[in-house]
Amino acid sequence: MATKRTTELKNMEIADIQTKISELTEELGKMKFDHAVKGLANPLLIRSQRKEIARLMTEVRQREIGAMSSEDLAGRSKIRARRK
Repeated sequence: MATKRTTELKNMEIADIQTKISELTEELGKMKFDHAVKGLANPLLIRSQRKEIARLMTEVRQREIGAMSSEDLAGRSKIRARRK
């Protein structure tokens, strides 16, 4: 069963996700700076922020791959096979 966060993410537009990624990245930078200068009350917030950014970036990439043509996917598979 999908979580509420996942279903909300699936319903968002790519432009909204990109905006959210940039906002969270900016917040993460501020959090890292504050943590280095004076320390955060809860430094685990940095970890959760990174994970949220990764979740959003993963969703964007999944949508890009889903929108690829079969030729693009075949080329991508060849590249991935060469890496192994």
